[in-house]
Amino acid sequence: MADVKPFRCVRPTPELASRVAALPYDVYNRAEAKVAALAEPLSFLNIDRAESNLPDDVDTYDPRVYAKAKELLDAREADGTYLTDAQECYYVYELIMDGRSQTGIVACASIDDYKNGVIKKHENTREEKEQDRIRHVDTCNAQTGPIFLAYRSNDAIASVVAAYKNTAPLYAFTADDGITHNVWRINDAADVETIRNAFTGMNSIYIADGHHRAASAVKVGFKRREEAGEYTGNEEFNYFLSVLFPEDCLMILPYNRVVRDLNGLVKEEFFAAVEELFTIREVGTEAYAPKTKATFGMFLDDVWYELSAKEELTSITDPVASLDVSLLQDYLLGPVLGIGDPRVDKRIDFIGGIRGLGELERRVHSDMKVAFAMYPTQITELFAVADAGLLMPPKSTWFEPKLRSGLFIHKLS
Repeated sequence: MADVKPFRCVRPTPELASRVAALPYDVYNRAEAKVAALAEPLSFLNIDRAESNLPDDVDTYDPRVYAKAKELLDAREADGTYLTDAQECYYVYELIMDGRSQTGIVACASIDDYKNGVIKKHENTREEKEQDRIRHVDTCNAQTGPIFLAYRSNDAIASVVAAYKNTAPLYAFTADDGITHNVWRINDAADVETIRNAFTGMNSIYIADGHHRAASAVKVGFKRREEAGEYTGNEEFNYFLSVLFPEDCLMILPYNRVVRDLNGLVKEEFFAAVEELFTIREVGTEAYAPKTKATFGMFLDDVWYELSAKEELTSITDPVASLDVSLLQDYLLGPVLGIGDPRVDKRIDFIGGIRGLGELERRVHSDMKVAFAMYPTQITELFAVADAGLLMPPKSTWFEPKLRSGLFIHKLS
């Protein structure tokens, strides 16, 4: 049973929400973050990447960075940029990209559900990446970047969400990148109970995106438990900020691959090796995106090809080994192109689907030799991997649109 609760949200005033809302901290490098943060003083990126407000010689992980983040958050609360809702509420959060709507529930999920496997993972995390957000959350006494969770669609939740979307929104704005953000507050006691009971009836919720943020938030929660000595389990530090989306509204974009060379093979040798397990069909010069599972677009020498996995591969049933990213890695990138570990091999790079096929062509024309356009991993595949207690290969999913930081803040005490 999942424990997904309403919370007293710290949030920007409606007239400032569009200025505060910021893309996640980890989509920027340091130089990009500084430019974006300083361009808008109210942008939450100033708090998420507080080193932007310090001299360039201050290390990104210096304690002064986290102290600055807390100072800025406290200042924004003091000057009225942020307000705190008087009661515990859920929130409906709709993002619209290219005319397509994706709507979730903003809430707090249980650190115990994360530990006991009700909240399921499909990626490993690295300790060094966790430490930054652990210190940020702990110092600010707040979770500021929501975790992207997914659940199997539920009629009761859908009915409440639909009703609120027919009312006036709390926030409604379109960001500079063209993504529209609409927010409604669910504060009716009966509706709050309906949603909480619906989540209580679920045995599985899935991390779609934000594994490191989730791990960091959970570790701070258990740290607070140790520091408290005694706790009831109802304290705010027992929960972490999340946005939960039903599976039927999610879109996963492909995570495409580009490779620097043909591993010493000439084109004819490369094709011969590929054709052992894939059928090659020349498409032409127009960019080609695969339309079905177990097919791939390949761009080589200014020509696009379709690769179709043969029956030996399409008959694989293992939830990880049957993923398209696994088929390409295990039967082409590894044995033919010599990409042993794609996490560390410098000959391969990964291109998020949001950047389009034109970026694959550009890379092949600049610093790469061959590109592979992927069919996107399906949310049902993600669920199957997580349900089996397995892990996806690196760079398997690319979720869009990205949740904004700063619209919802959860205080730990």
